[in-house]
Amino acid sequence: MSTPESRTQEVPATEPDGESRGSRLLDLVERAGNALPHPFWLFWILAGIVALASWALHLSGLQVEDPSSGDPIGVRSALSAEAVRDLVTGAEESFVTFGPLGTVLMVMLGVAVAERSGLFEALARRMLSGLSPRTVVLGVALGGVLGKFLSDSAYVVLIPLGAVAFRAVGRSPMLGMIVAFVSINAAGDANPLIAPGDALFASVATEAAHLVDEDTVVRATDNMYFTTVSAFVLAGTIALVVDRILARREHRLVPDADLEAVAARQVVAAGVDDATEVRALRLTGLAVLGYAGLIVLAMLPVSSPLRGDGGAIVESTFMNAIAVFLTVFFLLVGAVYGRLTGRIRGSRAIPEFMAEGVRSIAPLLVLFFAVSQFLALFKWTNISTVVAVEGADFLEELGAPTLVLFALLIVAVALLNLVITSGSALWTLVAPALVPMLMLLGTNPATTMALYRIADSCTNSITPMSTSFMLCVGYLQTLRRRAGIGTLVSFTLPLALIMLAVWVLLFFAWYLLGLPLGPGAPVR
Repeated sequence: MSTPESRTQEVPATEPDGESRGSRLLDLVERAGNALPHPFWLFWILAGIVALASWALHLSGLQVEDPSSGDPIGVRSALSAEAVRDLVTGAEESFVTFGPLGTVLMVMLGVAVAERSGLFEALARRMLSGLSPRTVVLGVALGGVLGKFLSDSAYVVLIPLGAVAFRAVGRSPMLGMIVAFVSINAAGDANPLIAPGDALFASVATEAAHLVDEDTVVRATDNMYFTTVSAFVLAGTIALVVDRILARREHRLVPDADLEAVAARQVVAAGVDDATEVRALRLTGLAVLGYAGLIVLAMLPVSSPLRGDGGAIVESTFMNAIAVFLTVFFLLVGAVYGRLTGRIRGSRAIPEFMAEGVRSIAPLLVLFFAVSQFLALFKWTNISTVVAVEGADFLEELGAPTLVLFALLIVAVALLNLVITSGSALWTLVAPALVPMLMLLGTNPATTMALYRIADSCTNSITPMSTSFMLCVGYLQTLRRRAGIGTLVSFTLPLALIMLAVWVLLFFAWYLLGLPLGPGAPVR
């Protein structure tokens, strides 16, 4: 098998003198983005801007009506004694309860064992040994699209695995991280599997629809047909854009030599012969089957504690605590593989690997503190709510033709998503206005939900307001110290815009053909 170094020349690379105008524009985006302050300071600067904006909007007396309760909502000034008391008192809680923090820490404990045992590297080599450097892009993209089923845990698991996969075929591991990130982040709502988020979206849509028709029920499966087709279309789009556009700039994603050496040592199962590795992988596979079998057996009884109310599976203990089960899974497979290959020789090795994993994400924890405080301030001022409601009201007042209205809705929500990056939070805010509005125009709530999925996804990968975006920046910095916001945006921007255009065109074709979005869910 050729080494990564010997295969690097297979990667299409264009030197700066031969770059296209588009590539030079992306270089400008990268330089401009990287000229921004470190993300830690950027979020404190943004917090200051939000504080000043909240003060001005509060003085203006701006108020909107909460579409779900009908109560008036105004902007609260962050430059007030009340704000200081609430935000300072809640600073610790805001950090500790920050969504990605617990997930990243917990899953990393397991992932670190699996990674440092050499399991990821072995799997990548075995699975990708017959693939070309171009084919690996489609494989990672499909994995990312399907991996969104793992919720926030997908980023912790698949971004490092994307680096391993690209390194194994001689391509930049940093590009592998970016492909995995975009696939999860921008195409994850096209997941053909039913995830917890689908149940949340459906329940919010149902409540919103009851403002017009109390008998309307929106189900978690109502977009299944559309999202299944979309998953493969978007994965193919990612592979095409990476090979035709981003590969020309791949030579700019060169890791720092010392950091790359550390990363390579972490995943290389040194001294493991081929026969031992094959045997270890087979027995690890049996451990995976055993673990999955135990979970299935535990969930068979309707009264199982792993199920939800009434025996529900989607809204269940298992799905809501998926990070716990993933942590145990990676601990198990890492321990089995490491023990069989000799990488884990005693009981001390496992906690040492876990500690190394936590140390490797220390920069992310520092960043998360700044992000959590900014988001707490943003939420406290009610600016996010006012922005969402005003945007929905604007669409309602236009009275445009259906397809034009759909396009405007997608653009408006995509822009809102740049600042309100929580998909569930934004849907909860806009659904009570958008779903009834479009129902009165004859649009099925399932169609509105599909439109929202499109708008909510792609722009997540280009906004620093997204916690997953900053998570990916943190991962890039584990390989290249000077990697920053501009580095990531310069690669995700072409992907986000092209994916958004392709997905919109796919939906319009779907709508004009009158194809059902899911079981019993007509598009019109």
